[in-house]
Amino acid sequence: MPKTVGVAVSNATFHFDKLYTYAVMPDQQEAVRLGSMVLVPFGRGSRARMGVVLACDEEPEHAKLKYLFDVAPASACLTPELLRLVHFLKERTFCTYYEAVKAVIPYGAQYKPALAADGVTPVLQKQLTRHTENSYKLVGSLQQKPRPTAKQLAAVALLSGGERTQNEMEAHGITKAVLDNLCAKGVVECSRVNKSIDLYSSIPLKNEPITLTAEQQAAYDALLPGLEDTAPHSALLYGVTGSGKTLVFLKLIERCLALGRRALVLVPEISLTPQMILRLKSRFGRRVAVQHSALNHTERLLQWQMIQDGGADIVVGTRSAVFAPLENIGLVIIDEEQEHTYRSESAPRYAAQEVARQRAAENGSLLLLASATPSTESFYAAQNGRTQLVRLTQRYGGNPLPSVQIVDMRAELASGNPREISLAMEDAIRRNLDAGRQTILLLNRRGYQTMAQCDDCREVLKCPKCSVPMVYHKAGHKLLCHYCGTQLDPPPKTCPACGGRLLYRGFGTQKAEEELAQLFPEARVLRMDQDSTAAKDAHERLLARFARHEYDIMVGTQMVAKGLDFEDVTLVGVLGIDSLLFAQGFRAYETVFSLITQVVGRSGRAKDPGFAIIQTTDPDNPVLNLAAAQDYDAFFEQEIAYRKLGLYPPFCGLCVVGFSGPKEVEVARAAARFSALLGRQAAQQPDLPLRVLGPTPGNIEKINENYRYKLTIKCRADKRFRDLVRQTLGLYEQEKLPAKATVVVDMHSDGDI
Repeated sequence: MPKTVGVAVSNATFHFDKLYTYAVMPDQQEAVRLGSMVLVPFGRGSRARMGVVLACDEEPEHAKLKYLFDVAPASACLTPELLRLVHFLKERTFCTYYEAVKAVIPYGAQYKPALAADGVTPVLQKQLTRHTENSYKLVGSLQQKPRPTAKQLAAVALLSGGERTQNEMEAHGITKAVLDNLCAKGVVECSRVNKSIDLYSSIPLKNEPITLTAEQQAAYDALLPGLEDTAPHSALLYGVTGSGKTLVFLKLIERCLALGRRALVLVPEISLTPQMILRLKSRFGRRVAVQHSALNHTERLLQWQMIQDGGADIVVGTRSAVFAPLENIGLVIIDEEQEHTYRSESAPRYAAQEVARQRAAENGSLLLLASATPSTESFYAAQNGRTQLVRLTQRYGGNPLPSVQIVDMRAELASGNPREISLAMEDAIRRNLDAGRQTILLLNRRGYQTMAQCDDCREVLKCPKCSVPMVYHKAGHKLLCHYCGTQLDPPPKTCPACGGRLLYRGFGTQKAEEELAQLFPEARVLRMDQDSTAAKDAHERLLARFARHEYDIMVGTQMVAKGLDFEDVTLVGVLGIDSLLFAQGFRAYETVFSLITQVVGRSGRAKDPGFAIIQTTDPDNPVLNLAAAQDYDAFFEQEIAYRKLGLYPPFCGLCVVGFSGPKEVEVARAAARFSALLGRQAAQQPDLPLRVLGPTPGNIEKINENYRYKLTIKCRADKRFRDLVRQTLGLYEQEKLPAKATVVVDMHSDGDI
């Protein structure tokens, strides 16, 4: 048993992030192991801090060692694979050890410092304790004298069918008082069990066989050898929208389970989880566990415990689900793999695809990327044989792809239509309503009006804490910053710069909802954006209501663009796409192409043909026209030529080093100094391919009163480059510049932090 341990301590800065050696008390030695959560004395005042054991029997740095305060139970210990992922994140993302630990385990499974009953002794305490409930089972017979009550008889009848929880009994009108009385009589026995963890038990189980088309079967047959082999494999399933990729997933998962292995399924957004959960639950029932941020802390903990205890064979969730404590993984599926939401924007700044690849390598799994619009990097790798390419070229059921019309909004304005909804769109929606069909409209801007501009000086009203325009939200009659949350209530009427009159312009989802209600008073309009889906389970409830045809038109941000399957949707409209078309970043065209292709693909997925309208002020733009034609191959050829010419991924790695702080001069100075240090270190390795751009202000120069600068580094993203950055960070820290500016490193950035 270990007598000394190396502990990664919480709240350690990058500079002080190392393993600190502690002694283990004799009575703790049995409990302490690699991956144990521990409470340690830290610093001169021996303040209690959380830590995780990452080494055992460490050689002490000096003879006088501090002892551990407390050790968490073995159930809180990180598995060997999760421990390896901690080290993987530490090495790849420049985070601290403890930031990596917090990424791999949910909040509810973590511990915090507390004091024992004596009010002095530091001890560990669970973040959550409310995760058990009463469970009752029948252990005796109910005597007829005195005469039992109707509720007692009902309780015994229910329990005769097996053990039930208190919540289940109360759902049948049996109160705790009735159950306590039966326990006192010795008829019923009460015990504490984990709370019910079958979150979607209402979904009926379907046992009919999965029927594939000839093309789907060919795709399945092509992927099967990689699944059945115990060596790691990767593949890209590239299928047009509506080609039935999910059915291929289900068939592969079925085979994976038959092989005695487990499956991990990732989706990019919470809005896509309800339909994926429905399909998996209806097929595999209680074998499915769910992990995503819309669950409350207790639900996430219970699901995590179920996975850890081996009670789940399939895990489905968003980005964080890639850390699920699933063992013996045979299949990892990343649906809509091109989505930016798979990349974390806070420490540790990881890409779920990279972590999934690492887990697939460790478990000998098939890593399956899937999309109708794969990322340029993934498709390039598939074309060059580094990843298996499997295609689905036809829609399921033989349905044709939607026909697409591009509407020139300049011509609309010239013809006397000032509205954001074109006459062609209005006419198409009206015909769709008359036919009893549904419509989806994409507008990737939430709020009512997207900016306030002075009529005199032309200044745009920006957030006082950020360098971005504030957005008017009519529902709350307020201006809101979508970056820091600052509100102006009520909205100003005069310009703060010159006193001139403010005019509110722009078109967000709230205004679109209002305009649709005016144009089509008989229509039932559903708005899907961050504001309307903030409540728990809102995504699921609203999408279910739309599926039941309780709404005729759904207008929303990009959450309505991907992965949704409604058989009555025959019309899709794209509004306000130009802001994305002319956005910064080398992925701008890829993002627009993917978004339009995906949302157009929501139309005509059943027996009726689909139709789509794209509104733009640039109707001749080649990206829009290729998206309208659903021609990914032609788009890829155009995009890969641009990437090669400009030296962008996949022809290089892209690392962004970001700097932020309250004083712009100091942030700019810190960025310049880091650049000089990096150049000095790189000069010692002249054969290392490197191109440093900047420092320059961030795409958004100020967020929440912190100025932002960045260095963009085109590089070969390998261990040698990461070591160079790590050395430069060490030199930067020694110069005490962090006091002036915070520095972060992102190896998965699209060009900004």
